[in-house]
Amino acid sequence: QTAGVSLMAQQPMNNIMRATVESLAAVLGGTQSLHTDSYDEAYATPSEEAATLAVRTQQLIAFESGVADVVDPLGGSYYIECLTDRIEGEAQKYLEQIDSLGGAVSGIEQGFQQAEIQDASYRYQKMIEQKEQVIVGVNEFVSDYAKITNMLKFNPEVEGRQKERLAEVRQQRDSGLVQRRLQRLEQVARSSENTIPALIDCAESYATVGEMSDTLRKVFGTQKEFLTI
Repeated sequence: QTAGVSLMAQQPMNNIMRATVESLAAVLGGTQSLHTDSYDEAYATPSEEAATLAVRTQQLIAFESGVADVVDPLGGSYYIECLTDRIEGEAQKYLEQIDSLGGAVSGIEQGFQQAEIQDASYRYQKMIEQKEQVIVGVNEFVSDYAKITNMLKFNPEVEGRQKERLAEVRQQRDSGLVQRRLQRLEQVARSSENTIPALIDCAESYATVGEMSDTLRKVFGTQKEFLTI
């Protein structure tokens, strides 16, 4: 998937070019699956027009650019090999550092991963504010703030219809069977068994996602992120 974090609210049409460059990079890198973000995702759920344009971006790369005609269009590039070696080396350092903390779970408990992410975010934001990293339309080449005028708006009646459908399902399903399978799910969650078969049984009895989630929350609780400074 292209980088949602790169989508900007300012001059939103620029996001089309950003997604195109990122999509092309993914194809050049040999991706086997690709999701191209829509330009209006910086605001809301994509409109049909924006989503269609995202698909067309992939189709243009696939059928008009020619980059997908060979297996490895960048094969032999010394610069790509240099970048690959650098990324591998940096990744290995992280793995060794996490291992020294006792593993990934222990690292999270000590706040290592959170601190690294927060520190990277701070450095990146500082680079933007100091214009060390140019973001077109944000800190350079700025123009009047242009908003998207055709944002997707949901019909409020849809919520009412969905509630009616949900009430109908709950009325027609076997409530006793649902409760038994939810209880079974809780038992499995408290053990070392695989929860997937129990979840499938719940779904087949028309237990809702909310009911299954509530059952799992009773066992595992709710994740509460903490800040690391």
